[in-house]
Amino acid sequence: MPIATVNPATGETERTFEPLGAKEIEECLARAAAAFEHFRTTPFSERAALLRRAADLLDEDTEDVARTITTEMGKPLAAARAEAGKCAKAMRWYAEHAEGLLADEHPDEGDVRDSGGARAFVRHRPLGVVLAVMPWNFPLWQVVRFAAPALMAGNVGLLKHASNVPQTALYLADLFRRAGYDEGCFQTLLVGSGAIEDILRDERVAAATLTGSEGAGRSVASIAGDEIKKTVLELGGSDPFVVLPSADVDAAARTAVTARVQNAGQSCIAAKRFIVHEDVYDAFLERFAAGMRELTVGDPTDEGTDVGPLSSEQGREDLEELVDDAVRGGATAVCGGRRPAGLDRGFYYEPTVLTGIITGMRIHREETFGPVATVYRVADLDEALAVANDTSFGLSSNVWTRDGAEQERCVRDLRAGGVFFNGMTASHPAFPFGGVKRSGYGRELSGHGIKEFCNITTVWHGA
Repeated sequence: MPIATVNPATGETERTFEPLGAKEIEECLARAAAAFEHFRTTPFSERAALLRRAADLLDEDTEDVARTITTEMGKPLAAARAEAGKCAKAMRWYAEHAEGLLADEHPDEGDVRDSGGARAFVRHRPLGVVLAVMPWNFPLWQVVRFAAPALMAGNVGLLKHASNVPQTALYLADLFRRAGYDEGCFQTLLVGSGAIEDILRDERVAAATLTGSEGAGRSVASIAGDEIKKTVLELGGSDPFVVLPSADVDAAARTAVTARVQNAGQSCIAAKRFIVHEDVYDAFLERFAAGMRELTVGDPTDEGTDVGPLSSEQGREDLEELVDDAVRGGATAVCGGRRPAGLDRGFYYEPTVLTGIITGMRIHREETFGPVATVYRVADLDEALAVANDTSFGLSSNVWTRDGAEQERCVRDLRAGGVFFNGMTASHPAFPFGGVKRSGYGRELSGHGIKEFCNITTVWHGA
């Protein structure tokens, strides 16, 4: 794939970039290794000041960077501005909390004496150079949720961003440079996916984090495993959205629309499978489909647009194949199921609701990365949980019920990295984020995320 900005609203290539050569990559690795030797010893107060400065600059740059994001991957401007604001919030959160999250841990004095020591503690030290392989769908947020905790822990970063968001990638490197970080602390590598293996195998790279497809995760994890290097993976998701009889059906249906079409449905944590108890199925489906029909699909630079284009023609074709396969197998498109009329340029697809899904359909097993929802009718909570867990993914989940016993059952039995009641899944710097099964492993955000790339060190003193 060329490194290029292809505007998904028009299909036109606006800028292309030459990938770095071997000499330039070596220079970046050398700068990163040298920067780490200095940066790892800086006090938290200095790291926090730098990160706060980066947040301030991002606030100042919001309009420009939002337009860059919209041009490169099609997100409506309002959503792009919100993404920038979320990134600045996360930077400030880690600037404030990192020192406390990484404070020395002191074991029970009795255990220290039992070990034969006079005192002991646990210290969290940075690992070193971390390679981040990041996707295009949230081109600022996916990077910042890695970079903010990693930098506050004393690590340095190398960013291999998706090839269709090169201008956003270069902006991020420039943002941290303008904030006062040494150039080697955070660098963008404009390289293709074929360059990742050699970079990850380089002895100066200590670890890697990847957000992306299952295939990309397998590749990076296998290389890192061969080199015995730490990885964190956040891969696909096919999150269930369960609606039970005690739910506020109107609120659930309104939220379901947003949960499905956020970022034109191109989100790992977007709700994708709507599993509805038969007692409220008809009411929910009517309201949900009506809400999907009312959405405005169009130019992402238009402030009135709800759903912009998909990021690429290939992405749209992949989505169409899943929908067409389901319809051929007997599914019903309650709404949507086609390219919208009047939008001949760009990679648009109508918000779609499918019913009558059966296990043999591809869409039952595969992730739908676009504004397409599948709705299932179930008889009881047992069946709802069975359908919800009938997936190879386990990123997050949404459950609408006001019954405390049902909530406890869902917390116990849903196989996912998150369970959100009476609302939609969202990420926040204070809460850990990540999944199980083929959604990956490890956690981002919160104290759990900042410790992923730390050397958790036991320090023991004899009597």
